[in-house]
Amino acid sequence: MASTDFEVDLTNCDREPIHQLGAIQSFGFLVALSSDWLIRRVSANAAEFFGAAAEDMLGTNLSDHMPGDTVHALRNRLTLLRGADAVERVFGLPIDADHPDRTFDFAVHMTDGLIIVEGEPSAETSDADTASVIRAMMSRLDATEELPAFYREGARQIRALTGFDRVMVYRFDPDGSGYVVAEAARSGIGSFLGLRYPASDIPQQARKLYVRTPFRIIVDVADTPVPIVPQRDEKGEPIDLSLSVLRSVSPIHIEYLTNMGVGASLSISIIVEGKLWGLFACHHYSARRPDFERRSIAELFGHMFALKLESRERQALSAYERGARETSDRLLAAIAGDASLLDDPEWLGSMLGETVPCDGVAIWIDGKVAHSGTVAPRDALPTIVRRLNAMAAGEVFATDHLSGLIPDAERYSDVAAGLLAIPISRSPRDYVLLFRQEKVRTVNWAGDPHKPASYGEHGARLTPRKSFEAWQEEVRGRSEPFTPSERRVAEMLRASLIEVVLRLSDEARDERRRASERQELLIAELNHRVRNILSLIRGLVRQSRHADADPAAYVALLEGRIEALARAHDQITRDNWSAAPLKRLIETEAAAYLGQRVSRLNLSGENILLHPQAFSTMALVLHELMTNSAKYGALSDSGSIDVHWLLDEHGDCRIEWREQGGPPVQAPTRQGFGSTIIQRSIPYDLGGKADVRYPLTGFEADFCIPERHIVVDTGGAPPAHGPCESERHAETGSAEALIDGTALLVEDSLIIAMDAEDILTGLGASRVVTAATVAEAMREIERSDLSLAVLDVNLGNENSLPVAAALHEAGIPFLFATGYGEQFEVPAIHGDVPVLQKPYTATNFAQALSEMLGR
Repeated sequence: MASTDFEVDLTNCDREPIHQLGAIQSFGFLVALSSDWLIRRVSANAAEFFGAAAEDMLGTNLSDHMPGDTVHALRNRLTLLRGADAVERVFGLPIDADHPDRTFDFAVHMTDGLIIVEGEPSAETSDADTASVIRAMMSRLDATEELPAFYREGARQIRALTGFDRVMVYRFDPDGSGYVVAEAARSGIGSFLGLRYPASDIPQQARKLYVRTPFRIIVDVADTPVPIVPQRDEKGEPIDLSLSVLRSVSPIHIEYLTNMGVGASLSISIIVEGKLWGLFACHHYSARRPDFERRSIAELFGHMFALKLESRERQALSAYERGARETSDRLLAAIAGDASLLDDPEWLGSMLGETVPCDGVAIWIDGKVAHSGTVAPRDALPTIVRRLNAMAAGEVFATDHLSGLIPDAERYSDVAAGLLAIPISRSPRDYVLLFRQEKVRTVNWAGDPHKPASYGEHGARLTPRKSFEAWQEEVRGRSEPFTPSERRVAEMLRASLIEVVLRLSDEARDERRRASERQELLIAELNHRVRNILSLIRGLVRQSRHADADPAAYVALLEGRIEALARAHDQITRDNWSAAPLKRLIETEAAAYLGQRVSRLNLSGENILLHPQAFSTMALVLHELMTNSAKYGALSDSGSIDVHWLLDEHGDCRIEWREQGGPPVQAPTRQGFGSTIIQRSIPYDLGGKADVRYPLTGFEADFCIPERHIVVDTGGAPPAHGPCESERHAETGSAEALIDGTALLVEDSLIIAMDAEDILTGLGASRVVTAATVAEAMREIERSDLSLAVLDVNLGNENSLPVAAALHEAGIPFLFATGYGEQFEVPAIHGDVPVLQKPYTATNFAQALSEMLGR
């Protein structure tokens, strides 16, 4: 029944005390009105205030008993009601025109189609400035820094306002029990601070009413309730007093307070985020009635206290979750780059421990277990996982009492009393399990919470406990509880980890399914690239033929252009590199086509560097642009290309490619591999934009690279356009003599070996001996007096590392050569040995030898 604090059995109404069917406290009166303001119900003590018997008032109009101004004020206040549980108040109104100085305070609300008006005599003096009182109270709250001081100050302010002997801030735990976190009390009456009360002391129905009606007062525990007349309406229903300010309470609650020795009580709900966080619980050891206006100020203070508390908790939670999110981002980024980290409990435990403290981590994936720290025994983990799988799927689960879930867990509760389980896959589910050790602690209860129930004088209902003496209990088998904040962070980690795991799983499945497709695609792409390279080299030979009639210059220029292509290829295939200039990238790609005719390429733009991913993607795009221009566009004729780039207002790099002077342009009839690279690489890989157009006057393209891929070079102007290093070397035709004596060249390709032999001779070698296998190289080391050696790492079905070991032992300097770019990892023992990138040129040979010889 909604009119009482506690659930009441109404199956036998004849045996129920009258106040349980509808009764109010005697210090005020109640009038229930229909929509036309006719009196339908009234409290039996109406005669005390109106001078008329309650029965005589029924069916009359309220204006027959109150001055018109008072009724008008009540009507106006009624229009301010908003929401189903709204109650409005108005103070200092007379109910007797002959005695205007005898005023009353009123509360009005609506329920079940009735207008409920409650009144009580006004205080002889009222607070002159309510706003100033509240402002002073809140300023004292704001001056506190820590939450314990905040709670304590709230209790002090309520006690100063209401004058109650004891004011407690009572907080509810998730299990329903509550404990006193702050107290302000008159000296000499003892302290309840730190005491815990079982959940049964405040039943669920009472808690729901505390949310609906945040303010509750019992003026005199010994008071005799006043019944409502008539007891029931025409439908046989008692009046709903859920929102009543004056309503009486269950005798069970009265007995509870009597057992505590309390004469009057007052409670103010502390509601945070729509839920009952706790109460201001006020006790007085005799009857006490703060006036209505002062109680309303206390209720308003309770609302503002709850708002301040909610703000503080949100700030603390926000700071915690912000730090947790940063850790989560680092964790997920690392796992996304290296899925094997999921199998590393040491690493995962250290990362998760920054957000959700724990004593140990166990990882269960596909029935395999890895663990770190203090966890449940390995043989217990399958049982734990089976129990988790039998519960709600896909949710984070946390408990501080694992043995309450799994009885067998009691045997290892000292090392794994608490568990937080984060599912990281679908069915069958895998888990990251965080364990906490047992934390033995002493709980101070206000009386024995395990005392058996007994039955009392009020029928088939439990009798309230009579003892509230401090009762200590040693709690074992439980860990430090996982807080709601920690659970929210774990849920955030769960969603992110599942996303990563599912992506990795999908990738693995797709990888297996597409294995044959990828092989075919790789062959087709390799064929495409080889044909392009062959066509490009053929074009280089033809173009270079017209540059100079001198054979030596012709060879040097052709060598320089091939080196430029190799350098561009290195830039897009190496694993690790730093940001590089956009202008140099364009020049490198163009060098193979233009040679000394640099006037055909016009570059302009800011000093911009591209991060590795963008640099690699842009190198592919530029390569295709240059290739297409050489085949069909401006570079195939006598035209030119203008390339301009700039940073826009968002910090993005915008690149404009304009061709002119070439043959008329037409849009392609089909989309080839090269066109796909141009149009889709930047949007897909970098999140940018690409727009291509085919006007007759020349091909045009606009690209946008997002700001996160850009570095602005403030160290000076980019290098001026000109031939690459190898071309300058080819033009000068000079080379420094770096070798004195015999050189060993280990190379399994005869043509490449002959080319490298010429280069080594040009660099000063008096003799070059070659070997195609490890065995041949070993024989040359034994019979030749070597000054240095060049070792191609890969020799068909073997490698030259044994040769390197022999050279190292003999003290002969050497360098490695490879066509795998920076993918080749130099063994640690040879960490200081230079690595020469193929193809061999005089320039890169000279650079590597200078590094090796320390020149």
